[in-house]
Amino acid sequence: MSRDKLPPLAETALLLDLDGTLLDLAPRPEAVVVPAGLTETLRVLRDRLGGALGIITGRPIDTIDALLGDAPYAVAGEHGGAIRHAPGEAVRRPALPAPPAEWLAAAERLAASHPGVLLERKARGFALHFRAAPEAGPALHDALTAMLSRSPAFELLPAHMLWEVRPSGMDKGKALRALMAHAPFAGRKPVFVGDDVTDEDAIRAARALGGAGFQVDEAFGSPSGVRAWLQGAAMAEDWPPLR
Repeated sequence: MSRDKLPPLAETALLLDLDGTLLDLAPRPEAVVVPAGLTETLRVLRDRLGGALGIITGRPIDTIDALLGDAPYAVAGEHGGAIRHAPGEAVRRPALPAPPAEWLAAAERLAASHPGVLLERKARGFALHFRAAPEAGPALHDALTAMLSRSPAFELLPAHMLWEVRPSGMDKGKALRALMAHAPFAGRKPVFVGDDVTDEDAIRAARALGGAGFQVDEAFGSPSGVRAWLQGAAMAEDWPPLR
């Protein structure tokens, strides 16, 4: 499907990344700001889409709940390592390994040895953020690459000013397909918006399912452009044009 021809709202399942897509990037993960009116826009869209609005992110599901409340119907967190298909349902977790305790201890030492680097722990992995210490990026990459060379069960993923360690075989494309297999998403065409390398799998999956996938910088320019587009869709009969 071309970027200029989106499925009608009544046939769309809308799936969105969080950081750098819905929300502006922040120096630290906990410092992101949810702009006024965003959750209400998402609720209006969710209702217009028959509930088929979900978030696919590397963040834990609890974080999405804290930031967006009940606005999304479904949430896939941790790059698909945790999925909740509907409000109030139990979180489903595929059988994937957690990183060894010694890796976490080594990651703590890495963060401590590079002032400004932040360790973010996740249920099945961890991330080292170096936005506040960009010069540390190559050293962190080399240390993590050496760490993971001892285990093919994990992989190193680049993102915006961070390196993330996660179980192999888990990505946002698989998460999108998992959400699309369940009501109210099933039978609709997925439209996915993301901003990072980690979102490319979901963009490809959305297109393969007959829908559309967009990178923020190419189609919207910035998260504020995404938010304006969503607000326009909440107020109009159909999708506003992309830039």
